[in-house]
Amino acid sequence: MSTSEEPTRVHAFRDDALGEHDAVGLARSIRKGEVSAAEAARDAAARVRAVEGRLHAVQTHIDVPEPAPGGGALAGVPTFVKDNTELRGLPTGHGSAAFVPRAARRHAPFTRQFLSSGVTVLGKTRLPEFGFSPSTEYEDAEPVRNPWDTGRSAGGSSGGSAALVAAGAVPIAHANDGGGSIRIPAACCGLVGLKPTRGRVVGNTQSRRLPLDLVSDGVVSRSVRDTAAFLAAAETHWRNPKLPPVGLVEGPSGRRLRVGFLLDSPNGVPTDPATRTAVTETVATLERLGHTVGPVELALDPRFTDDFLTYWGMLSYLLGATGRTLGADFDRHRMDGLSRGLREQYLRNWRGTPGVLRRLKRTGRAYAAAFRGLDLVLSPVLAHTTPPLGHLSPAVPYETLIDRILGYVAFTPVNNVVGTPSLSLPAARPTAGGLPVGIMFSGRPGAERTLLELAYELEADHPFRRVQDL
Repeated sequence: MSTSEEPTRVHAFRDDALGEHDAVGLARSIRKGEVSAAEAARDAAARVRAVEGRLHAVQTHIDVPEPAPGGGALAGVPTFVKDNTELRGLPTGHGSAAFVPRAARRHAPFTRQFLSSGVTVLGKTRLPEFGFSPSTEYEDAEPVRNPWDTGRSAGGSSGGSAALVAAGAVPIAHANDGGGSIRIPAACCGLVGLKPTRGRVVGNTQSRRLPLDLVSDGVVSRSVRDTAAFLAAAETHWRNPKLPPVGLVEGPSGRRLRVGFLLDSPNGVPTDPATRTAVTETVATLERLGHTVGPVELALDPRFTDDFLTYWGMLSYLLGATGRTLGADFDRHRMDGLSRGLREQYLRNWRGTPGVLRRLKRTGRAYAAAFRGLDLVLSPVLAHTTPPLGHLSPAVPYETLIDRILGYVAFTPVNNVVGTPSLSLPAARPTAGGLPVGIMFSGRPGAERTLLELAYELEADHPFRRVQDL
């Protein structure tokens, strides 16, 4: 926790090549020759060094970063890749102390898609072990700290990426989401975080082999246009012909939408007062802007949470069984308390796996039913605001920890199971203590354009606060 001599808020914004640019603005400045890509990389590296001692967000630095070859919409923009995705020449540690990672021989398919936008990668960001936790914390290492309050969680699993972007060290960074891992850290750190439709970007090699592919790759950013620019650039590299094209979304639409809203989780987890206020104030804003808004029911199978937990445990079990593909010295006994607890819980319940998979795959029916007559659904991202560090530590006894996680991550997993797009945005007002609160819009498969258009409208109505603004 922070001491009285240490400020609890940390940022790296300064008068340099990056200035206060978002990724689109910086790329434009580089194209005009106002700054060079080399200057942007140099100054971003200096910003990272200035805050890393407080945030602990970086897993690996690249000493001499090389700009991606060719152009691209984000040419020269400095960034980071999350350390569960292969970047040629760097080890991929997955946030785990259970093995010693080896250098990747090639880029992951998504890495190639990300690099096609022209970004300059400065290194890799930290995540909790195998991305299982909604907080980037460890048993025997410094946690990733939230720039808005260094005594608080930056979220997970893309916590390292979110911390760097929120602090202004880089304008955009890679993230991925298997149960909320783009949207959760975006909510905790006051960022834009879009989980795309399943299949919108190049698939994750490991998750495609599983009976239910939960993972989508994307970015966290400080502006809607940065997320829109990334998605358009990704589509230029590869577009899934089974989905409607998104193209470059550059502003709000004149179309008025029908929006349903949820205040509490479909499975009964209540939200805290600050989160409820964020949603109800957003409802009022939408109505003032001319959208039609009303309550909606998402009638999930009552076993959804337990089924998702069983599937989550199956993933931990499989990692423990196949970990030697990550490193010859892999030892599942060195996995952290959350990973071990998930594995042990699965081993107690594995016989129910076929039924779990059947029920999870049927979740799409309830989701589709909720959307009848609606364009989007508004909900919280999380059931409560970001907790103090230690609350979700893997050192907490498993039964206590899993209860805390399930009482926190109550909204995001549905979109991973169904494969639908979902967008986290900062609410108009932070909490009384100055912490960001995330609101979430979810859509039908392929609805990214609608989500981004509405996000532009809300951003224009209440520009997102940044950590240096308070």
